[in-house]
Amino acid sequence: MRSFWRLLGYLRNYRANVALNIVSNLLTAIFTAVAIPLLAPFLELLFDRKSLVTEPPAGSLFSAQNISDYFNYTVSNFITEQGKEAALVYVCLWIVAVFFLKNLFRYLSLFFMAPVRNGIIRDLRGQLFHKLLVLPLPYFSEERKGDLMSRITADVQEVEWSILNVLEAVFREPLIIGGALGIMLYISPQLTLFVFVLMFFTGFVIGGIGRRLKRSSLDVQERLGTLVSLIEEALSGLRIIKGFNAEGYQRDKFGRENDGYRHTLTRLLWRRDLSSPLSEFLGIGVVAVLLWFGSRLVFSGQMAAETFLTFIFAFYNVIEPAKKLSRAVYDIQKGIAALQRVEMVLDAPLQIAEPEQPQPLDAFHDAIEYRDVGFAYNNNEGPVLQDINLRIAKGRVVALVGASGAGKSTIADLLPRFYDVQSGGIFIDGIDIRHVSLRSLRRLMGIVSQEAILFNDTIYNNIVFGMEGVTAEDVERAARIANAHDFILATEHGYQTNIGDRGLKLSGGQRQRLTIARAILKNPPILILDEATSALDAESEKLVQQALEELMKNRTAIVIAHRLSTVRNADEIVVLHRGRIVQRGTHEELTAKEGEYRKLTGGM
Repeated sequence: MRSFWRLLGYLRNYRANVALNIVSNLLTAIFTAVAIPLLAPFLELLFDRKSLVTEPPAGSLFSAQNISDYFNYTVSNFITEQGKEAALVYVCLWIVAVFFLKNLFRYLSLFFMAPVRNGIIRDLRGQLFHKLLVLPLPYFSEERKGDLMSRITADVQEVEWSILNVLEAVFREPLIIGGALGIMLYISPQLTLFVFVLMFFTGFVIGGIGRRLKRSSLDVQERLGTLVSLIEEALSGLRIIKGFNAEGYQRDKFGRENDGYRHTLTRLLWRRDLSSPLSEFLGIGVVAVLLWFGSRLVFSGQMAAETFLTFIFAFYNVIEPAKKLSRAVYDIQKGIAALQRVEMVLDAPLQIAEPEQPQPLDAFHDAIEYRDVGFAYNNNEGPVLQDINLRIAKGRVVALVGASGAGKSTIADLLPRFYDVQSGGIFIDGIDIRHVSLRSLRRLMGIVSQEAILFNDTIYNNIVFGMEGVTAEDVERAARIANAHDFILATEHGYQTNIGDRGLKLSGGQRQRLTIARAILKNPPILILDEATSALDAESEKLVQQALEELMKNRTAIVIAHRLSTVRNADEIVVLHRGRIVQRGTHEELTAKEGEYRKLTGGM
């Protein structure tokens, strides 16, 4: 239940509504459990089941017996003065008033709880999304994107349905049960003890089913996460699925998972739906035993019939709330499984740690240095980089070349701390980047990757993308430098044209030029270009290459590329092979001698 109490911790943000909800629940409990039994002595006097009390009781009002005697005396006076018919009318009005107030406060309890429920879900989903944004990239290489999407949507919604939806029952029903039990104890402690024994047995049975429900629910949420993952993968790879005539394969794969989800969910619902009829059956069993035991007390003269009927009525006010409470417990067990999946993300460690006292790094003045850097994505798979020593002076363009898997992109990813080095260190102006805040470090950098990362938004917003204080003139200037202005104006709404999911309304070259415009607008002193032209045709490459040359002017750049045209003008070319630097120099120097570079360029 640790997860449940953690969820309740969010209530602190809604103290006023929670307080009003508790007051409303308390008043609902009072009008449910206390007010109706007070009619019993009224009716006994009204229908001559008990003699009218004509003399006020002696002694203090503040005792259980005298309170009852004063009540009987007051009711007797009312009947004597008003008459039985008028008294009966007042009884009916009293019943209507009690049920009106009971339902009014019941509604108010739900009214005050509604913004709390929705607010907690908003807070939970917001925290989850924020954690997804700050988690390091290694975390996402181990998790399926669709499963993470399921946690922030379906699992959070399950928490709302299964826990917060019954939260008011958790607070209200115990109050009603407590009030009814108080009356039962006052009427007959012996019968109440007998009822406790029976209810303990029923609670034990229901609790066992609830524990199994939690395990089944966790399985259901995991299967749903797998389903969402399959959907996400299918939508992302639809072109390949169609191209390889793999629709049937994907349909069968999804069908197996979908059918497995159906079977698991069916078993879960069987267990959940068992709660209400089982608790009702057990409750009726308790009532039957209670009727037998209580009737024996009445027959033996140990209890008056009216008193026993009042006790039965009070017990009825325990059964119905107990049924709702048991259903709430079932739902909470189901919701906790979803909440635990959410907590796996919320509690995931941040492997890229922010320094406690970051050193200032507001500008780039001298050089970037890799000193004896070693790195491995997985300790079981061996190192990706070994003994990397590299100095990149300010204003220099350094190209990283090598076969696939040589470690080029890894060197670039270590600079903005997408991953952390495992040995050695990376320094900017002599400062270890691990001692600098991530925000100030990444503010110095602009990244243009092989895949043009764009969002389902307008061209303007994709270029600006989070930057503040930017004018329309700044955006247009960046687009002109990136050779993007002309094709932007040719679109339907110019800079306000929506480019669709991942920018699929544009060509590959157009998408890449937008990412370059974004980098130009940021105006960073350090650039990371990760095979920015490798996926383009010759015409698009020419336009993008011109844009890149404009982008790299007077900037320090790390360029990763396979194509010779991209790297031949670099100030230094660093050749990697199996995670080590094996050659370095200019294009002319490297082509003049045998080595890995000549193999890569074909001797050109």
